[in-house]
Amino acid sequence: MKSETLGVPTPEQIKRAPKVLLHDHLDGGLRPRTIVELAAEGGYTQLPETDPEKLGTWFREAADSGSLERYLETFAHTCAVMQTREALVRVAAECAQDLAADGVVYAEVRYAPEQHLEGGLTLEEVVEAVNEGFREGERRAKEQGHRIRVGALLTAMRHAARALEIAELANRYRGEGVVGFDIAGAEAGHPPTRHLDAFEYLKRENNHFTIHAGEAFGLPSIWQALQWCGADRLGHGVRIIDDIEVAEDGSVTLGPLAAYVRDKRIPLEMCPSSNLQTGAASSYDEHPIGLLRKLHFRTTVNTDNRLMSGTSMSREFEHLAEAFGYTLDDMQWFTVNAMKSAFIPFDERLAMINEVIKPGYAELKSEWLFR
Repeated sequence: MKSETLGVPTPEQIKRAPKVLLHDHLDGGLRPRTIVELAAEGGYTQLPETDPEKLGTWFREAADSGSLERYLETFAHTCAVMQTREALVRVAAECAQDLAADGVVYAEVRYAPEQHLEGGLTLEEVVEAVNEGFREGERRAKEQGHRIRVGALLTAMRHAARALEIAELANRYRGEGVVGFDIAGAEAGHPPTRHLDAFEYLKRENNHFTIHAGEAFGLPSIWQALQWCGADRLGHGVRIIDDIEVAEDGSVTLGPLAAYVRDKRIPLEMCPSSNLQTGAASSYDEHPIGLLRKLHFRTTVNTDNRLMSGTSMSREFEHLAEAFGYTLDDMQWFTVNAMKSAFIPFDERLAMINEVIKPGYAELKSEWLFR
C-alpha cells in the first residue's frame, strides 16, 4: 500500500491510531482539576487560579514564553501538590488513563523522585507510589476498553548533585516498573558531563538512559550526551538541525555529528509543541522534524508536557499532518521508530509492533481505502 493512496487522516483516525510515547513528564501532565483538588487537600495556597479551566489556561500561557527557564518555572505548582503517596498514586493512575484514552499503547513517563520528598516520603516510597499508580491506571484503562503499558524513567535534575543516587535507584527498580534513567532541567550552564559518574554506573550495569540535549543548547550538548556520556536516546535533539546544510538547489549536506546520529540510528525524542513554546523552533511548518523525517533520522513524536503545552499525542500528530501532509503511513513510521527505541526487551518491542501497532494501522488504512 503506497502512501499516495492515503490522504491526511482525520482527527478521529489519528486518535484511534496506536501511538507510542517516549518523552512525557509526569509532573507536566496533571489534570487541572486534580491540581486544584490536591492543593485544597494539602493546604497549598499558591496556585495562580483555583478554577480548573482558568488554571489550565494559565499553565499554557505561562509556558508560552519562548524561554526554557521560564517554561520550567511552571512546574513549581505541579510538584507542590505531588508530595504524598496518595497524590502520586492518583496522578500516575490518571496519567495512564489519559494516555490510553488518546490511543497510546506504550508510554515511558519520566519524573524526578528527588522533587517529591517535601512531605516526608523516601525516594523508594516515591517510586513505589508512582509504580502503583501506573498499574492502577493500566487496570482502569483496560476496563474502559483501552490497552496501554507504562514504564517509568527516573530523572535526575541536572542542576543538583543526586544523579548517581537516582541512577542507583533506577537500577534497583529495574524490572519492577522502571525501564531507564534520564537527566532534565535547564541545559545552559549544566552540562551532562557533570554527572558522568551516574552514566558510567548505568553503563556498567547495562542499563538504559536518555539525556535531555539539543533543546535550548546546541550541538555541544548533543555531542557531550553521546560521546562523553553514551546516551541511548536524545531527549529533544532538535538542534541537530544546526549540523545540516540545505543548499538553494535543495541538496542536503550532513555535518559529522548529524551523520553520526543518523548512521547510528540514535532516537530523537521530538516534542514539536513544546519546542515552539521554548523557542527551539519557530513554527510547526518550520520544525526540523519535517526535514529529519525526509532524511530518515530515527525521529519520534512526543508530548513533553501535556498540561503546559495543552497537547496530547493526537494533537501533536494533527499539527504535523497539517504542516507536512503526513498520512497514516507516516504516523506508523514514527510509531514504529518509537517502539523500536523503547527501553523494554527486544522481543516485547517486536510483539508490540507486530501484534498491536501494525494491525492497528492496517485496519485504519483499510477503512480509508474502502470508505
